[in-house]
Amino acid sequence: MAKDLFLEIGCEEIPAGFVPKAMADMEALMKRELETARIEFGEIVTLGTPRRLVLAVKGMAERQPDAELTAMGPAKSAAYDADGNPTKAAQGFARGQGVEVADLKVVMTPKGEYLAAVKSEVGRDTAELLPEMLPRLIGNIPFKKSMRWADFDVRFARPIHWIVALYGGTVVPFSFGNIESGSASRGHRFMANNTFPVRDLAHYLEECERHFVIPDPEKRKAIIRQEIDRVARQAKGNVLPDEALLEQVSFLVEYPSAVHGTFSPDFLVVPREVLITSMREHQRYFSLVDDQGKLLPGFITINNTLTEDPSVVVKGNERVLRARLSDARFFFDEDHKVKLETRVESLKSVVYQAKLGTSYEKMERFRELAKGLASRHNPAVVDKAARAATLCKADLVSGMVGEFPEVQGIMGREYALHDGEDAAVANAIAEHYLPTQAGGELPASDIGAFVSLADKTDTICGCFSVGLIPTGSADPYALRRSALGIINIILDKGYREPVSGLVRASLELLAAKATRPVEDVYKDVIEFFRGRFVNLMADRYPSDVVDAVVSVSFEDLVEAAAKIQALAEFRKREDFAALAGAFKRVGNIVKEGVDTPVAADLFQEPAEGALYEAQQQVKQKVDAALSGADYLAALTEIATLKPAVDLFFDKVMVMAEDEKVRGNRLALLTSIARLFGSLADFARLSA
Repeated sequence: MAKDLFLEIGCEEIPAGFVPKAMADMEALMKRELETARIEFGEIVTLGTPRRLVLAVKGMAERQPDAELTAMGPAKSAAYDADGNPTKAAQGFARGQGVEVADLKVVMTPKGEYLAAVKSEVGRDTAELLPEMLPRLIGNIPFKKSMRWADFDVRFARPIHWIVALYGGTVVPFSFGNIESGSASRGHRFMANNTFPVRDLAHYLEECERHFVIPDPEKRKAIIRQEIDRVARQAKGNVLPDEALLEQVSFLVEYPSAVHGTFSPDFLVVPREVLITSMREHQRYFSLVDDQGKLLPGFITINNTLTEDPSVVVKGNERVLRARLSDARFFFDEDHKVKLETRVESLKSVVYQAKLGTSYEKMERFRELAKGLASRHNPAVVDKAARAATLCKADLVSGMVGEFPEVQGIMGREYALHDGEDAAVANAIAEHYLPTQAGGELPASDIGAFVSLADKTDTICGCFSVGLIPTGSADPYALRRSALGIINIILDKGYREPVSGLVRASLELLAAKATRPVEDVYKDVIEFFRGRFVNLMADRYPSDVVDAVVSVSFEDLVEAAAKIQALAEFRKREDFAALAGAFKRVGNIVKEGVDTPVAADLFQEPAEGALYEAQQQVKQKVDAALSGADYLAALTEIATLKPAVDLFFDKVMVMAEDEKVRGNRLALLTSIARLFGSLADFARLSA
């Protein structure tokens, strides 16, 4: 009979960002434990608040099934000598498995005969296994930072205060540090700071709500959404949508309630992004806007308690926010006293990276790149691109950005407009930081795109030039994000900009700073871009389609993306497997191909002439389709060659004895292979 497992880990407040990952990790760890233990189970549920992590497993089998376990040992040839006596290898293997040499069996494998120890294992009761399993699970939850407390030899995100562990309603006995598992949970720290018994998950959820705790993050999120909408209506405004803040706040509270506060309208002279940042990043407040989207002098904050006198809470929050906004207003006014252009000189004293020089030097490098991009893709804005590049980092030395780093670029735009700079230049200053995250907003203008591409390329090439290359676990300069940003901008704008050319130009500007051979850096950077492009495309299209195209076409990202899209569509044809098979056969025969022209006078079979004629006709149509970037049409035309290819293989012996005839037939197949090979490597496609 199956039973349910319930586990709650109660502790001091866990950082909000830790909880969602811990929930996912708990589920993965539990699944792995149960599968390793051969225990059948049903649905796994995880919940979390700042003070508790919960895991429930439904329908866990009461017992492991009996099992026959086979451990493979040395090869038979190494296990016995010429006289058939066991060697040390056989004796050691038997000893390690706890059996006699005579009990070992010979098993046939694809590699030959090997010794094996076959042992029967009697299944254990789940209730017997859980006291070993659960402490291990708790200790293995990976946190970004964990801590030890007192002199206990255990680690967790925060000190643990209680553990509830039940299997079929019965306590699973174990200890973790100084905490013994039990059946009693605790309510809200401030509104119901007492214990209550737990029978199972359903009972736990009921009791939690009675004790002012909402363990389900999705339910808390829904409550917060309802609360802020309700309070916003009362304040005659609308909540500025902010899903990231909603997610974060939902893991800061156990029992959410919302209150409305205000600030002086005088602060609205400060750019709205600064006000929103002050409220969101520093105070976790939701901003309010009117029906036209204009920022209102108000905010909504989420409390972790129900308050008897909300005005006290409101006044406290307003006082804290007033201090933050006063600082912002002060820096805003002070910054206006110095022109943005004047601040550029100060970048000479700002170290961008010890080996790569100052922010001023970096600006000079990517300004040249931006000018080059503009000259190739929109010559009319070369001067504006250069101007935007010159000014785009100047706000880093402003008082406002020093206090609120999140508004870099935004303040550069505001200060540029205040100084009378061209609006297109000012907007590009803000846009050059885009995108700031995966799937984020991209620069709308060419000027912003050119400066963004240039800045990000210099960052990547600069770091690779001095050996600051991302590893699997570390990317301190966010180079992966920069590369994806470059790729997405190029695809969005449709720039036919060769990646190699952009990288070469950047490396030339970095020559004086490089500590690695330029060709090594070039190869590494190109491969880095290739990897990011493949990952991006594989999220949208089948991975083998992406691989087939990128293996032959990567230099032009726009072209490569279009070919991938076309091949993915072409692959939906019912006859695709047969087509791919025919093309693969051609490719397998010619390999690298031959460079001699096809000589019609060497044809000996009608099928040769038929294929050659078909190839000539199709090539004209394919070339026309390729010149118009209609890759699906090109693939469709190539597909019409299949009957002629099949007939050729049915009637013609490619590897003829006559060397000239054989070479001519290989040349004909090479012309076919290169026709579809310009689009993709069909050998990399799965059927």
